[in-house]
Amino acid sequence: MLVACLDLEGVLVPEIWINVAEATGIEELRLTTRDIADYDELMTHRLRTLDAHGVRLSQIQAVIAAMGPLPGAAEFLDWLRERFQVVILSDTFYQFGMPLMAQLGHPTLLCHDLEIAEDRLVAYHLRQRDQKTKAVAALQSLNLKVVATGDSYNDTGMLAQAEAGILFSPPANVAAEFPQFPVAHDYSALRTEFERAASRVG
Repeated sequence: MLVACLDLEGVLVPEIWINVAEATGIEELRLTTRDIADYDELMTHRLRTLDAHGVRLSQIQAVIAAMGPLPGAAEFLDWLRERFQVVILSDTFYQFGMPLMAQLGHPTLLCHDLEIAEDRLVAYHLRQRDQKTKAVAALQSLNLKVVATGDSYNDTGMLAQAEAGILFSPPANVAAEFPQFPVAHDYSALRTEFERAASRVG
């Protein structure tokens, strides 16, 4: 049995934090794991910035509610589910991600959790460090084979752990640093890469 493990932001939905930055006008929130590889450093920066500007969870959720999936993402996911078991592995939070899951047919989402007090984001709780890589390893411990795709630094661990890894529309610096992974720039090419991987490792 083959399992497809997909990152969420940048693969199936737009980057949440970039949309929040655009909606609030706070440029510091545009930074993502494409810019800062250390997730703890990035999230600490985000929470500090939100607090300094008085941004509330309800404001962020309103932005997310208006986003929707990337064009073609839902159709690609439907195609993928006919051929693989599908798990979304993301460094987002359930408070952000679940409304988007409804628009993607409710795939399984494994991510992190926020601590909220009076509509303020006061802390975040990681499921575990490097949870994407460890989730792939856990699936492999069940004698499952994994094909993984993502777009950023924090995806490269799971791509390396999987039987096959694919970069989807990565920034040039990530593609250059990890030339061992094939690159797909649209969903048609991503389908092709998943088919190639399935024939190779299935």
